[in-house]
Amino acid sequence: MSVLLIAGTSTDVGKTVVTAAIAAAALAEGRSVAVCKPGQTGVAPGEPGDLAEIERLSGVTRTLELARYPDPLAPDTAARRAGLPELTLAETVAGIDALADTDLTLVEGAGGLLVRLGDFTLLDLAQKINAPVLLVTAAGLGTLNHTELTTRTLQSAGIRCAGLVIGSWPTTPDLAAECNRIDLPRVTGVDLVGVIPEGTGSWDRTPFTTAAPTWFTPTWSPLG
Repeated sequence: MSVLLIAGTSTDVGKTVVTAAIAAAALAEGRSVAVCKPGQTGVAPGEPGDLAEIERLSGVTRTLELARYPDPLAPDTAARRAGLPELTLAETVAGIDALADTDLTLVEGAGGLLVRLGDFTLLDLAQKINAPVLLVTAAGLGTLNHTELTTRTLQSAGIRCAGLVIGSWPTTPDLAAECNRIDLPRVTGVDLVGVIPEGTGSWDRTPFTTAAPTWFTPTWSPLG
C-alpha cells in the first residue's frame, strides 16, 4: 500500500476536491483506492462531510472517518468545545493500517500542515508512518509565502513533499496568479504537479472523473 497525505497551506484551498481528483485518476488506472479523513469538523452527526463529497465526485467507495465534531474549528479545539475525546495519533495510524489492502490510501488533513487533529498534526502523522505529503495551495497573492513556509517545514522534518497542486485555478487568472504558477516551483524547489480548474467541485461525477486525470502532470503518480 502507498499512503499519500494531503495537506493545505491553509483552509479552503481545495484539499477535498484535489483528494477526489487524485482518487478519480487512480481509479481510472485500475488502482484500488481508500480515503481517510481523520478529523471532520463543522458537520453534525448524520450530515454529509468531506468524504461524502469525495465519494460523489470520484466514485471511491472505501472511506474512513475517525472523528467528527460540530464546530467549524481546528479538530482539537472543536473536540474540547464539544466535550468529546480528542483523536490520537495511535488511533489514526491504526485506521490507516486497516486500509493496507488497497493500492493507494489518501489521507486528507484539516486546514494547514500544523493544525492539530488531536494530540498530533499531519506533520506528526507523516513522520510516524514515513509518508509523503502533497501540498495544496492557492493561486493568488500570499500563496508564495504560505507555500514556502510549509515546504520548508516539511524539509526540516525530513518529510518528502510529493508535489504542489493549485487547488482552484481561476477561469480568468490575474497577473499574480499567472506569476505564481511560475514562481511556486521556483521558490520552493518542489514541482507543480497539478492545477485544478475552479468550480470543478460542483461538477457531476462523470465529467469530473473524465477530466481529473488531465489536471495532473502525466509523469506524476500519487503512488510515488
